[in-house]
Amino acid sequence: MNKIERLNSEFKISERLLFREMEKNLTCIVISNPYAEALISLYGGQIVSFKPKNEVDLLYMSPLSNFKIGKAIRGGIPICFPWFGPHPTDQSKPQHGFGRLMTWEVVQALELQSGETEITLKLGASDETKEYWANDFVAELIILVGKKLSVSLKITNQGTAPFDYSCALHSYYRVSDIANISIAGLIKTPYYKHGEPGDFLQNTPELVFNQMEDRHYYNTEETCFIEDTTYNRTIRVSKSGSKITTVWNPWIENCASISDLPDNGYRSFVCIEAVNSFGNSITLNPGESHKTAAYLEIC
Repeated sequence: MNKIERLNSEFKISERLLFREMEKNLTCIVISNPYAEALISLYGGQIVSFKPKNEVDLLYMSPLSNFKIGKAIRGGIPICFPWFGPHPTDQSKPQHGFGRLMTWEVVQALELQSGETEITLKLGASDETKEYWANDFVAELIILVGKKLSVSLKITNQGTAPFDYSCALHSYYRVSDIANISIAGLIKTPYYKHGEPGDFLQNTPELVFNQMEDRHYYNTEETCFIEDTTYNRTIRVSKSGSKITTVWNPWIENCASISDLPDNGYRSFVCIEAVNSFGNSITLNPGESHKTAAYLEIC
């Protein structure tokens, strides 16, 4: 019995949840229930697609994305852990940590009475993770697929000493065109700008895009709304366990320098990320846990 046969034997739920091979021998979870369809890669624990019934995918996946061990998948919802951005002291370590570069273990698959589907994945400390980070931990990812997509990352300190970590649910939202959208919900919210000193304050009710944006809004747990006039839809983006909201679009020049994005790829997505970093990193004592969650739906 091969890996996919074993997973289907243990966790398959009729035609609602099953396992199949993705590109380049990666394994994915295929979910189809009365509310939505979703695709989840075990490599990276990464949600690749989430399509509510009769809707265009809420998530963006680059057509040039790598689906290869050792490379990050560009799009969907990457799991940034145990650091966000470059490693604070060692630039040779992978951008955004190793969580998105490891294969996660399936723990549980459930069909709920509501008809929603819940899958639990796990990544624990190993010789491989300790090449990058010495701490003993368990990361648990709980994904609920229904009318709403819920993604919860729970980190537990299984060691004998405290540790610090940062993380993000780095969600790429598909849009009709970056010129056609606005983001509401961040008025009067302070933020840092990547690469620029000082603090800023958003004074407009909505953020619109006419240049590269890499904003880290802080002290906020507010819900954001992506208004898309061409798709005629509003995506509600809410979160818990995070007080930093990062909004990113690379725009023309930066997009052209990213090898796994088409030169015009910046037009098709915006990232709104639930982040624990920039003064909001998490410290866990032995036995303690913290949960960072994101929720997205059409409203």
